[in-house]
Amino acid sequence: MTRSARRRWTREIESLVDGVAMGPTGPIAIHAYDFPAGGKWVDDVIPGKVGMFDRQTGETLWISPCEVGYGRGFGAGFAGNGELVVLGPTQSGHAMVRMQGSTGELLGIEHVPEFDEALVDGDLSVCVCPQQVLALHTDDMTPAWSFRMPGARFHSAVRSGGRYLVSYSKKGSRDQGLVAVDAKKGGAAGTIFEPRAGTFYGIAASDDRMVVPVEDVERSLPPEMARELAIARLARGQELDDDDAGLDGDSFSDGPSPGVVCFAAKKGAPHLWFRELESAEEEPVLSIDSEKVYVARGTVVTVLDLATGRELGRAVVPGLDEAIGWRVRQGAFLVAEENRVSVYELPD
Repeated sequence: MTRSARRRWTREIESLVDGVAMGPTGPIAIHAYDFPAGGKWVDDVIPGKVGMFDRQTGETLWISPCEVGYGRGFGAGFAGNGELVVLGPTQSGHAMVRMQGSTGELLGIEHVPEFDEALVDGDLSVCVCPQQVLALHTDDMTPAWSFRMPGARFHSAVRSGGRYLVSYSKKGSRDQGLVAVDAKKGGAAGTIFEPRAGTFYGIAASDDRMVVPVEDVERSLPPEMARELAIARLARGQELDDDDAGLDGDSFSDGPSPGVVCFAAKKGAPHLWFRELESAEEEPVLSIDSEKVYVARGTVVTVLDLATGRELGRAVVPGLDEAIGWRVRQGAFLVAEENRVSVYELPD
């Protein structure tokens, strides 16, 4: 049964939201910008601002201009000591800035190469650049390591315990592979997938597992799991009652069916479980927190058990279909729209 998520608080934002940061505890950071009159600016970077909000009440703790503005590449998160770290474009190139979490005071700035995306963890901040993956220590912004592969073009990354899983392609090909990079030393820790058709955008990972959205779940499975899927389809006769319909009321179809597949996050990536999703236009967006997988499509989030793939529940989250970004940490579900930020509690 699909239920409605309980809203904890909502705040209207006068500026345009383009990024969020949320740790396991503590306040929530919102990065935003004011679009210039006439849509023109002196260069490709529009100045930004950061606001910090109380996690429980939504009370505004502080709002401050931010050297990082709106443009190509963005990342934000918290250092282990609660300081806010933001990476992105500035008027003088891409940079990493550190701000006092309680006041917004600027503590430091370090220029970095232009990147496509950045991940901020308590220990490391990683910039995924086309030709390298660059890591800096989050607490003092000093370089930690740089990872390169001959002929590789990097696209995205996700943290998996003591490693980063980085997607890449080779020159002249759109096929993507997935390589593990040691978080401590920056060396290659094994190839998870050799380049193949499709992309690895939107994957989520835990210390030892990764969950990947797929366009056709049947084609993504080994023979024994494909037979399991065929048996399940036969059992339900490809017809579902309204009460059994999926994420947004659509039924399963006879054609290619989207889904999510869980793999062991190691070389060869053995299949662990799969979950077929109902046909829908929206691509699934995934997150893992507290041994649960959150699958968002449209306004509905489906919660799966990370160990087995068993469905734990579904909830309607208003604004999720219009979200600029969303995060889930220990039961708090943050949804950021262009001009509004909300925190919900999902039903148990």
